[in-house]
Amino acid sequence: MKTVLITGCSSGYGLETARHFHAQGWRVIATMRNPRDGLLPVSERIRLLQLDVTSEPSIAAAIEVAGPIDVLVNNAGIGVVGAFEATPMSHIRKVFEANTFGVMAMVQAVIPQMRARRAGTVVNVTSSVTLAPMPLAAAYTASKQAIEGFTGSLAHELDVFGIRVKLVEPGYAPTTRFAANTDIPVADLIPEPYADFAGPIFAEFARPAQTTRENDVAETIWLAANDTSSRLRYPAGPDAVALARAG
Repeated sequence: MKTVLITGCSSGYGLETARHFHAQGWRVIATMRNPRDGLLPVSERIRLLQLDVTSEPSIAAAIEVAGPIDVLVNNAGIGVVGAFEATPMSHIRKVFEANTFGVMAMVQAVIPQMRARRAGTVVNVTSSVTLAPMPLAAAYTASKQAIEGFTGSLAHELDVFGIRVKLVEPGYAPTTRFAANTDIPVADLIPEPYADFAGPIFAEFARPAQTTRENDVAETIWLAANDTSSRLRYPAGPDAVALARAG
């Protein structure tokens, strides 16, 4: 029985991905900052663990308890929407700690066991903003673009040890809790000079032409995790696929 460890399973893509892997017969280590009952089926193949990807002691404890990991899915992250000018640097650093350095720390923690077995897969979840950067998300886009470059380089570095490294690029899903983990209201990040510019953009967010469903992402993560080819990028959702083709 294979084991997958997934970060950020309290909602959205992470939660749906945990359900999907469980349905396929895998042992699932579902992690989140604040575990709570009722999110996932009661099963001997599911274990909820507390994990904060911005804390190295928390990461080390979770990896030790999880045991051998066949697939690591780095899904945890936070969003931020607003004019870059109005976004405090302290907040930008918080975004990078979760979206960039947290991913790197998780990968660094799991490499030794995968290298020793000469097997394993790392799936890093980024965003379709890496395919077509959108306005009012400069810090978020930068944090995800960093992981794109990191993952591409790492794929070459770990291939010699039989470890595969993949990128999943989800599109826009209105049902996800984007920016829910931040402590600054969006309104505070849109100063008056940006109001006329931001209005139509937020209206488009509310009525997107195409959207991504959570199961689109879960199924794509599953595909990436089980693909033994050298393919690196996997857009997830119709809007992400369209952007990838256009690019």
